[in-house]
Amino acid sequence: MPLFYKTNANQLRIVSFIAVQILFTNFSQAQDLKLWYDKPSEKWVEALPVGNGKIGAMIFGGVEEELLQLNESTLWSGGPVETNVNPESKDYLPKIREALLKEEDFSKANQLTRKMQGLYSQSYLPLGDIVIKQDFNNAKPTAYYRDLDIQNAIATTKFTINGVEYTREIFTSAPDNVMLVRISANQKAALTFSISAKSQLKYNTSTKENNELIISGKAPANVDPSYYNVNGREPVIYEDPTGCDGMRYQYRVKAVNSGGTVTTTDSEIKIKNASEVVLYITAATSYNGFDKCPDKDGKDENKIASDLINKAAKKSFAQLYKRHLADFKQYFDRVSFTVKNTENNPTTTKLPSNERLKAYSNGAYDPELETLYFQYGRYLLISSSRPGGPPANLQGIWNQILRAPWSSNYTININTQMNYWPAEVTNLSEMHQPLLDWIQSLAKTGKVTAREFYGANGWVAHHNSDLWALSNPVGDKGDGDPVWANWWMGGNWLTQHLYEHYRFTGDKKFLAEKAYPVMKEAALFSLDWLVEDKNGYLVTAPSTSPENKFKDIKGQEQSVSVATTMDMSIIRDLFDNLIEASEILDTDKAFRETLIAKRAKLYPLQIGKNGTLMEWYKDFEETDIHHRHASHLFGLHPGREITPLTTDFFNAAKKSLEVRGDEGTGWSKGWKINWWARLQDGDHAYSLIRQLLNYVDPLKKNTGAGGTYPNFFDAHPPFQIDGNFAGTAGMAEMLLQSQSAYIHLLPALPKAWSEGHIKGLIARGGFEIDMNWNNQQLDTASVKSLNGVECIIITNVPVKLKNTDIVSKKTDNGYHISFKTSKGKTYQIVK
Repeated sequence: MPLFYKTNANQLRIVSFIAVQILFTNFSQAQDLKLWYDKPSEKWVEALPVGNGKIGAMIFGGVEEELLQLNESTLWSGGPVETNVNPESKDYLPKIREALLKEEDFSKANQLTRKMQGLYSQSYLPLGDIVIKQDFNNAKPTAYYRDLDIQNAIATTKFTINGVEYTREIFTSAPDNVMLVRISANQKAALTFSISAKSQLKYNTSTKENNELIISGKAPANVDPSYYNVNGREPVIYEDPTGCDGMRYQYRVKAVNSGGTVTTTDSEIKIKNASEVVLYITAATSYNGFDKCPDKDGKDENKIASDLINKAAKKSFAQLYKRHLADFKQYFDRVSFTVKNTENNPTTTKLPSNERLKAYSNGAYDPELETLYFQYGRYLLISSSRPGGPPANLQGIWNQILRAPWSSNYTININTQMNYWPAEVTNLSEMHQPLLDWIQSLAKTGKVTAREFYGANGWVAHHNSDLWALSNPVGDKGDGDPVWANWWMGGNWLTQHLYEHYRFTGDKKFLAEKAYPVMKEAALFSLDWLVEDKNGYLVTAPSTSPENKFKDIKGQEQSVSVATTMDMSIIRDLFDNLIEASEILDTDKAFRETLIAKRAKLYPLQIGKNGTLMEWYKDFEETDIHHRHASHLFGLHPGREITPLTTDFFNAAKKSLEVRGDEGTGWSKGWKINWWARLQDGDHAYSLIRQLLNYVDPLKKNTGAGGTYPNFFDAHPPFQIDGNFAGTAGMAEMLLQSQSAYIHLLPALPKAWSEGHIKGLIARGGFEIDMNWNNQQLDTASVKSLNGVECIIITNVPVKLKNTDIVSKKTDNGYHISFKTSKGKTYQIVK
């Protein structure tokens, strides 16, 4: 820019003005990336979450009594999965297939399918509660404030009583695996309070060196799901005669004071007249792997928790926070996202977050709230899923209930997969690793399940799983409804994540050593599972469409049938991925040819008489046209079978969504955002964002309508974290798509986001994308090549590659531009 070639007073003023504007913009963004409130939380879904992938905490922000509800990500009931739990299962398979393929007796098939069920999954458990009591003689606080700064991963509570300002700052550090609480006041010797700890599980309390509280206990050997209550059966069992069910756990609280005194009783730490106190909190379990008995073969949780707290206590709060911040921000700061507020009305940003969410639900225009929600999803993933730990479960790592909804387990007919949709595209590939590692374990138990339940090769997993990598169909050997208990594609679907990780990263070593072998074993099961129907197609039988039913010719509701669309789409996806992978790795030619031949015979997608994509292999009447699941649209998303180039199926998928409607649970609306983004209808996707961000009052009775709680947790209801992750992924999908053999920039940009900027999204092939747009059109984009492969881009406006003569060409699918790249080099796309 010629203006800056010479230095003069005007130029310096311009530079200074720009610098101030940048600083102001950065400050504004930092301020915007907070959830804040003007009163303590009354309900759990008003409390604020912190986590490091191991320790999770919900912070209530009480004045006289602060509650920190704790979790540890490996604290589950039970132990390694049992084998040979239903040896008769495979004997029923031929009978079921005869009922389906010859007799078309769905009721008979349904009853027989119950005979192919195993045990329920185990439960993710609450660790305990830390209670901090300060006696203010019921004095009312002034200037109350609490927040969660998601850009710096720290929660703060402040209030003033009798002229003294009290502050609590809380974070969980991944580098040091410790939770820190700093309690301070602006007057010396103003802190007098007690700290106690407890657990819903069996526990005992001890103290150490007058400043450390130790809670030790053992998890139950079995916890039944909250929805499974059998007369005469104890739902929570602690007895563990073998030492193989029920892990040990421990958490510790150490108080380090500045001024005043610290003493302990049998169950409390007491602080008197201190000026500042730092609490160091560590937690550990004896969990030693999915296939190890957690008690007799478990780790030493006492040593782990003790070593962690002793090591951490050698560092100050400031030192630990610096390490925490550097670690967290290396992930979080990779992506920034802003949408210009075209109404220039900042009123709602001055409201507490719950009130702001209410205003948004009532129609307020607040794009900053939407971008905050996007980043909140990334914050939650960083906080709940870290390399070396287990995957994020139905509630991430935050759960306060002993028998949590759906056991807070891994529900692998959509919810676990949905948790990880934002991982790669929003530049958090490392956070994907816990799921990718866990799939390796699931494939091992799944190999046993395939053999024992079905006499099949390869590996299989069904609808529910847990820390122990349970792979059998649940239902307690006949008590489960096959509509959800019996579904055979959980493992196949999860393998998509292995291949997607390769597609985003280009990591051939991972593909060869971790992904391909597990994908192949899943395909071997599918090849054994498929049978020919009377028309020569390969079909799945029995088959269900997760949690949905149809009406047979007699008008009876049924769930078990043949070749549901989701089954066939997942198998096609698996076969396609394996065929591609074997070509990339130049291996397994014979097996590749087998897959190509079998794929050609798979029962194809079908369009029904009303123009929708059929969910079942016949055009059955649906029992609930507005059902929360729309599993038959897997091929649209997260699959890649249905695209604008498959016109008939693309239109049928759109019609299916129109018929299904926008109603649904929180996670269901999240999936619909992604579907409408793939349909390139940004305005419809945006309308679902607004519905997903509909305020749900935790003090009122559940209505069943999905939305968002005051702490911005997704409301199924109850809380399920998958809706948060699907919302974040859906926003990314509206801005960037790369599922096909090209990168589509701004494929589903809504009118409400007419001007904006996003930095740091990742496209398949290994490209880091920044974009600026204005007046609903791409303005500029930068493309950093991470792998040095050819880049193919589709845009909705003509563009060119800066400083070259490469220009886009108009096609039926937008403007097409392609260019070769060098690894590490950044390329500029301009109009």
